[in-house]
Amino acid sequence: MNRHLLAFSLLAVTQVFGWGAVSSLPVIATQVSRDLGVDLATVFLGTSVMFVAMGITSPWAGRLIGRSGPRRTMAAGATLIGASLCLVARSTSAELFLLGWGIVGVAGAMFLTTAAYAYLAEHGDQAARGMIGSLMLVTGLAGSVFWPVTAFLFEVAGWRMTILIYAGGMTLLVAPALYLGLPDTARAIATTETGDKIRYARKPIFILVVVAIALNSFVTFGIDAIGIELFRALGSDLASAVAVASLLGIFKVGGRLIDVLGGRNWDGLSTALVSGIVLPLGLLAIALGGKNLMTITVYLCLFGLGSGAFAVARATMPLVFFSKADYAAAMSAIALPMHLINALAPPALAAVLVHTGPTSVLSLLAAISAVALLTLCYLKRMQGQKTAGQTY
Repeated sequence: MNRHLLAFSLLAVTQVFGWGAVSSLPVIATQVSRDLGVDLATVFLGTSVMFVAMGITSPWAGRLIGRSGPRRTMAAGATLIGASLCLVARSTSAELFLLGWGIVGVAGAMFLTTAAYAYLAEHGDQAARGMIGSLMLVTGLAGSVFWPVTAFLFEVAGWRMTILIYAGGMTLLVAPALYLGLPDTARAIATTETGDKIRYARKPIFILVVVAIALNSFVTFGIDAIGIELFRALGSDLASAVAVASLLGIFKVGGRLIDVLGGRNWDGLSTALVSGIVLPLGLLAIALGGKNLMTITVYLCLFGLGSGAFAVARATMPLVFFSKADYAAAMSAIALPMHLINALAPPALAAVLVHTGPTSVLSLLAAISAVALLTLCYLKRMQGQKTAGQTY
């Protein structure tokens, strides 16, 4: 238990710092656009470039994890994130700015999320599912923790120094902590080559899992990426918009209760279904009711709980259909399309926000989450026809 607690605690702290460091654009985007002389959509394109690079290099990162182990790979990735954030902070043109975020994406494939889950799947033994779900949820707090910190640093030191502070933290704190403090896994993490991933992708069940995860990820990540600007467009000032976005992250913690309430009788797919039902309702509450206190409360409860529960399901649902031995390979294969669609979310939603307004953004996201719900329902039906062991 102590061994598991040490690994989980270290991963939780470093993953929250890592995601917080690379998720600062929603707070500083307006000033960045002024300094670089570009529009807001171009600034948010930095996040898109990061996720494209992360998705494209995920298969390579998975093989690197298999050869070198997740501890060394994550430490190297954290160091590279620090170096690339320095480039972002020093950029004087849109081209250098986007190049910096592209390198952040390559480093993120080595350090963020997938590598940590692969480590826990091997290190956690029977506790792996619970630890992966808990880490996913804790990581969701990165925005709640770092957006207010980023806003404070931004007001005190400006956006460039804020990014440099995060770069220093990644290089001087996170990377050494991972390398020196994280126990090695007992054996190498199982990985598959490209041909095996293509074999996975040909299976209808795999395609449906990817569709469900990608669509809901587009919705939840899209809100995380432009949520502050969205509420400012609804009429909130910066402080209020940051407060609502931060509270959303806190409400996500409650989403873990949905998974806990099911206990041993629920699996990751059941959690995904419950979250899939409430996500569009939370979005429609704001779309129809505006930013008054009542609708914001409903939005925080429904969308916050739903996105928190889906955060757990996104990490644990592959365990329903794939064995622990195949988990790392399946997650690496899922990472590519998921990161690519996440890359589309910020500029696409920013463009919709600018041209048609916040209500259109919320309605669009509600429709996408409804399609994801239908996909999850079909997955549940397929699960009922055959057991995961017989089918996969």
